[in-house]
Amino acid sequence: MLDDLPFMKRGRSRAINAENPNGEKGRGGMAASPLGIGRKGSPCLKDIAPSTVTTLADIHGCGSIRHIWITVDNKTTEQDCFVLRDLVLRMWWDDQKTPAVEVPLGDFFCCGFGKECQVNSSPIIVVPSRGLNCYFRMPFRRYARIELVNQHQNPIPAFFYQIDYMLEDELPENMMYFHARWNRERYTTKGVDYTILDGVKGSGAYVGTYIALQTLERYWWGEGEVKFYLDGDSEFPTICGTGMEDYVGGSWSFARHEEGRTIEQTYSTSYLGYPYYSKNDDLITNPYHNDDVPPMRGFYRFHIPDPICFEENIRVTVQQIGVSYKGLFERQDDLTSVAYWYQTGEDDSYRPLPPKEDRWPR
Repeated sequence: MLDDLPFMKRGRSRAINAENPNGEKGRGGMAASPLGIGRKGSPCLKDIAPSTVTTLADIHGCGSIRHIWITVDNKTTEQDCFVLRDLVLRMWWDDQKTPAVEVPLGDFFCCGFGKECQVNSSPIIVVPSRGLNCYFRMPFRRYARIELVNQHQNPIPAFFYQIDYMLEDELPENMMYFHARWNRERYTTKGVDYTILDGVKGSGAYVGTYIALQTLERYWWGEGEVKFYLDGDSEFPTICGTGMEDYVGGSWSFARHEEGRTIEQTYSTSYLGYPYYSKNDDLITNPYHNDDVPPMRGFYRFHIPDPICFEENIRVTVQQIGVSYKGLFERQDDLTSVAYWYQTGEDDSYRPLPPKEDRWPR
């Protein structure tokens, strides 16, 4: 990447935020503050009302989004703890009839359960305090639109964002569109694999998975295998992993041992990570968390150097299998996921998100 900088393809750099909502050349930072014109007069969107849709970006032309940064008020009151699940990101490219992206804000940035955590991956970075960053490249030939849907019960007092993009004269013929899809099963079905992604037809590349797991049964939970059904696979997949912890690059229960106890360890790396484990919380940092809540865990695996390519269709699933002193057993847990992929043409797999109450964590 660094070696490519002197030879990069050039374009016209633009950015959209509250200081320049249309990304216009020479028209950033024009609003006035008590310090005067152009002195931090409009740094954020204010008081976004419930049940409203706010257009964050409405771009005409050819180009690609290179970076998205977002932050939103970090409240600690009980009614505000679900903001990251109640706010929804939607994205459209060119002439698509349905959103290519429709994902709760937190989950899109690998922060499930309405709870932020630090993520230090290549495409998704989350830094203190609730600084949400995305570096997935999102190309478009004629048009791009990004919306924020506020399904929260209260107004959002302050919403900060910046969308950095490049206008270009043309894009390669083999360009693919970015997609992300959210799913959840509050109780997985025993013996039936959980579906991360299904219904995608056409050619493309699967580039990432985020999983938010709330375990509802005892014993170790991470033996389920991730499966990729490619280009007509039916009963058995072409790619089958060896376990959930293995899929995110971990091993042996992520464990360290202290005084006879097994303690799971979190981590965050460029392409895989386990950045969130709720048992690390306490009543000081989260007054509405206590030990009678089932443990919550968040994982990601980005297939950036190793994309899963498909030519006709793709389906992605994961088993819910655990192990106890009696051996392997089928589990039922609360599982949420985000699938990230690129594909050509229109996506026929779109399904609207469930109501916000069905997205809230336990």
